[in-house]
Amino acid sequence: MDLDVALPFEVDAGHSPSPEDTPAVPTRGRRATSQEQPLVEVRRSTRRRRTVSAYRDGDRVVVLVPARFTRAEETRWVQTMTERLAASEAKRRPSDTDLAARAEALSERFLDGRARPASIRWVANQRGRWGSCTPSERTIRISSRVQGMPGYVLDYVILHELGHLLVAGHGPDFWAVLSSYPRLERARGYLDGVAAASGLALSDD
Repeated sequence: MDLDVALPFEVDAGHSPSPEDTPAVPTRGRRATSQEQPLVEVRRSTRRRRTVSAYRDGDRVVVLVPARFTRAEETRWVQTMTERLAASEAKRRPSDTDLAARAEALSERFLDGRARPASIRWVANQRGRWGSCTPSERTIRISSRVQGMPGYVLDYVILHELGHLLVAGHGPDFWAVLSSYPRLERARGYLDGVAAASGLALSDD
């Protein structure tokens, strides 16, 4: 989801980065001040005059601003655009109810319906994990970082946590449980790539 804002303020969804967005100065990575604190990359462009844009690139948010911006203007617009992008994504993300239905369908299809969580929900505090499971309570939490990723990646993360309802740890028996999922290695590779590009030590749990 991309947001393109014309100064002083006009939102247009669906903007795609263009050649003019090539940084005129070295890009910087920093944390926004929102609750989830996404990694933000700011790109300044001498050709960009009247718009500020933001889009998600894997696990980071890229904000494109005019090169003439002061540091204070940059800070203000980064905060504004990351908040608006998060709000836009929240409207499009599956609800916890949708997540539960998806988990049930995945369990039936790939785990013979044996994995039945008591609850599964989105959370924003999974700093080092894509998801987590508490087998004793049969509860599953999926990191909001997974929102916006391809469906097969979300399915893998859900299946991974469902698998922990059946097998503890990450030994051969655990991976055997997940072996019927055809995109397992592709999904793991996608997540590894996102983590590496973002400089984060995220892992399966």
